[in-house]
Amino acid sequence: RGPSPTLQELEVTVLDTRMCNNSRFWDGSIAPTMICFQGHRRGSAPSKGDSGGPLVCGKRAAVAGVLSFTSPDLTDALKPPVATSAVKHKKWIRKTLR
Repeated sequence: RGPSPTLQELEVTVLDTRMCNNSRFWDGSIAPTMICFQGHRRGSAPSKGDSGGPLVCGKRAAVAGVLSFTSPDLTDALKPPVATSAVKHKKWIRKTLR
């Protein structure tokens, strides 16, 4: 099955970085500039081709991050998807956009 021709969204919860760095999860691979998250519905996760997509939050849908990577097994609860934090790179983004 190929990618959907329809834009989709996924409701997620941001996970604690310390938990994501636990030896049972990403085992220390998650940097402070990364955001771990999981889908609200069991088994829901970003799919192949979603990398580079926005992670947004708030009523005004501000970009909080950019989807970076996930486990090859998309439903592996011990390897939640990871985004690069836009907030941690705010200075660089503003400087680059000038």
